[in-house]
Amino acid sequence: MTNPLLSTFELPPFDRIKAEHFLPAMTDLLESAEARINELVAQKETPDWSNFFYPLESISDQIERVWSPIANLNAVCNTADVRDAYNQCLPLLTDYSTRMGQHEGLFKKVEEARNSDMYTSLSEVQQKVIDDMLRDFKLSGIDLAPDAKQRYSEIKAELSSLTSSFSNHVLDATQAWSKHVEDETLLKGLPPSALELAANQAAAKNCEGYLFTLDIPSYLSVMQHCENRELRKEMYLAYVTRASDIGPNGGEFDNSELMEKILELRTELAAILGYGNYAELSIAKKMASTTDEVIGFLTELGEKSVGIARKEYAALEQFSREELALDELKAWDIAYASEQLREARYNISQEALKPYFSADTVIAGMFEVVKRLYGLSIKAAEAPSKWHTDVRFYEVHDADNRLKAMFYLDLFARDAKRGGAWMADCQGKRLLPDQSQQIPVAFLTCNFTPPGSDKPSLLTHSEVTTLFHEFGHGLHHMLTEVDVAAVAGISGVAWDAVELPSQFMENWCWESESLNMFTEHYETGQPLPDEMIEKLLAARNFQSAMQMVRQLEFALFDFLIHRDFAASDFKGISATLNSVRQQVAAYEVPAENRFENSFSHIFAGGYAAGYYSYKWAEVLSADAFSLFEERGIFDRATGEHFKKCILEQGGSREPAELFREFRGRDANSEALLRHSGIAA
Repeated sequence: MTNPLLSTFELPPFDRIKAEHFLPAMTDLLESAEARINELVAQKETPDWSNFFYPLESISDQIERVWSPIANLNAVCNTADVRDAYNQCLPLLTDYSTRMGQHEGLFKKVEEARNSDMYTSLSEVQQKVIDDMLRDFKLSGIDLAPDAKQRYSEIKAELSSLTSSFSNHVLDATQAWSKHVEDETLLKGLPPSALELAANQAAAKNCEGYLFTLDIPSYLSVMQHCENRELRKEMYLAYVTRASDIGPNGGEFDNSELMEKILELRTELAAILGYGNYAELSIAKKMASTTDEVIGFLTELGEKSVGIARKEYAALEQFSREELALDELKAWDIAYASEQLREARYNISQEALKPYFSADTVIAGMFEVVKRLYGLSIKAAEAPSKWHTDVRFYEVHDADNRLKAMFYLDLFARDAKRGGAWMADCQGKRLLPDQSQQIPVAFLTCNFTPPGSDKPSLLTHSEVTTLFHEFGHGLHHMLTEVDVAAVAGISGVAWDAVELPSQFMENWCWESESLNMFTEHYETGQPLPDEMIEKLLAARNFQSAMQMVRQLEFALFDFLIHRDFAASDFKGISATLNSVRQQVAAYEVPAENRFENSFSHIFAGGYAAGYYSYKWAEVLSADAFSLFEERGIFDRATGEHFKKCILEQGGSREPAELFREFRGRDANSEALLRHSGIAA
């Protein structure tokens, strides 16, 4: 039987790919890749771009083109057979990556090329690739003694397994809990869309009444709108204890030991490579130069924000006492009370906005935004195959109608799909042997409420900003003009700069001129009234300091546990989080809160000792947008300038240099603090 993953395809044949194909494909592919690399290393000629580096790129590209659909299916169709097959592949891929990172012959060939006259004849992009390869060899332990190399390999393999288990535990714990409610009187305050979603979920499980889950669309609707305090409490505690020792499934999916082991192994890995801690290792490939610089950056933002955040919380407490008859504001009351206060203060609510934000209207408007900024034309197209009927497919054309890129869009929450929102690359841009371009293809994934029986999918404004955020990542991947894969698009970009294009796109969700392009009442066709736009914009900075310190809490916690885990005075993961909360949090959380046990960004994603990147890049994005504020948010020349300096360059140059080229100076935090309503 022909394995579809090993067939020749332009786009993955999702209709033919099955879990049973994963392991044979990866086994065959990695074996042939290693054999081909050994052939390249054995060549007698001096390595140059055509005889050595380009063939290496082709090998890596082939692996990515097979692995990316496997990884995507594991995220969006995480059935038992898919998960098992994916987990069988992980050790193979990790072992291959480690061995190639410590391949003496390969390293010496790259080093030989770097030291030869040929190097000076290469383009700056090609030189950057070689320099990055040598750096990555060092970070892969190329200089280690044999026993240390062996230990490095063991750690990488174990970490791959542990982080996958962490992620699976969070998904399993999330999907294992549900709340069945038959009496609608217990659901007072829930909007019709939330009731319909819950009714549909109940019907899907052959239940009467309503079924609530810990998936975000279901969970947030209860936390923000339901008057039933006991239901809010029950769902809150189920959510914040997921994957912990006190979780609702009796600790079945407890991540506590995994967290300790992951930190222990990361710390050992850093020590083997000569770093004092994992935070130092993490920033070796980032914009930030020292751990003190990161801590100082976060601390300064905290000092400017925490006082205002605590005043915001005090105002919420007062409102809750006086208007909601809540003598004591509990953690499960905060989202509900905040929505009530937002409505009282600004006469606006997320729910009132939703009829104007149908998914189709928002998507069309988002495409119009980038057309006006960058001259792009984005059209729906027919994908050769998809993994679910909900998935959409689009082509991106430039101002001259040339095909630039393509992307899949998977919008809605469903069973066996991981929570959250993300962009991942399906394939990157590169030059092909016939001198044509392999165009970039992206996966864009969200978890929004699906359409109802008689209405389209309606988004909150927060979900609209999420969509714009992920699309910003997609543009970074898809608009690259770099045709060397290792530094094209998002590849090779410093992690603390990778959020710049995504956060930058969010700004168009907060401007009346752009809002008019993607708001339309799904029943009447009327645009969002000017009065509601004014209220939405007036409410932009509602509790913005509380939101700021929440992100600083996550970032400081992440960085400190990775910096201090091996220190003699390290008090533990939870104790570190509690200490950070005393420093920057606006309010206390219950002792039962086990947020850290489901913090997949750092324990299962790419943000270990790097969650600060969100705030770091937000400084860049706010400062970049301030130029549009000066010249007009749809100033085409400024849009082209941003595209040329940031979106097209990928990882081919240092991000600080690219930012200076765009803005004419280094970034500063003034615009971020202004946008957040926090005095500089």
